[in-house]
Amino acid sequence: MRGLKDKRVLITGGASGIGFATAGRFIEEGSRVAILDRDEAALQHARKELPGLQGAIHADVSDDKSVAGAFDELDRLLGGPDVLINNAGISIRNPFMDIKPDQWRTVIGVNLNGVFYVAQQAARRMLAGGGGVILNMGSTNGLMGYPYYADYNAAKAGVIELSRSMALELGPAIRVNAVCPGFIMTPMQEAEYTPEMRRAFENKIPLRKLGRPEDVAALFAFLASDEAAFISGQSFVIDGGEIAGGLASQA
Repeated sequence: MRGLKDKRVLITGGASGIGFATAGRFIEEGSRVAILDRDEAALQHARKELPGLQGAIHADVSDDKSVAGAFDELDRLLGGPDVLINNAGISIRNPFMDIKPDQWRTVIGVNLNGVFYVAQQAARRMLAGGGGVILNMGSTNGLMGYPYYADYNAAKAGVIELSRSMALELGPAIRVNAVCPGFIMTPMQEAEYTPEMRRAFENKIPLRKLGRPEDVAALFAFLASDEAAFISGQSFVIDGGEIAGGLASQA
């Protein structure tokens, strides 16, 4: 992709799943990549598996003070970001009536508050420098209703609207978009779904397969690159056609 070489890239939730694949992709593109994650063991693994990594920062995106400290460390490592992949997220499968207040606060804290805390720190540095690109992790869950994920769905819908608002306020210096994956086979998904449930999802997807973290990483790379220089304020669905037909796709 044009324009990614030597770009300073921060990827939250970068020690596993989509974030890990995205870190690998940007390293391949010649970017200077740092990852942020709250899982220290996963960070250690990422350091070994991604030898081109410039930094691995331990922080919790749901804690604004932890995020502020992480950006102080990023400043020392890279001098601030040119690109933010705001990817960190969690989900907990529960019926709406079983969601406890603590679970609600935890899921919203990571998936929405965390996106805000990280994006604001990154944008402050980008506006003081030469601009940049912020890509927030949304989801098809933020565009359509899905049972058993009311807290996650609400957070992702918020991320999509937050991204639009950011694009309006931060342009022209900063481009902001949201990426909205459907069913991507990550460790988080593997922990939540049985093989039977995964096959049922495959049968509902027009491409008859589940997405890979590398598929989303490729979209992030495109949207961060100069190839996407006129794209901002949008939400990009990557789901194998899952939501294309609405009710018709649920047959």
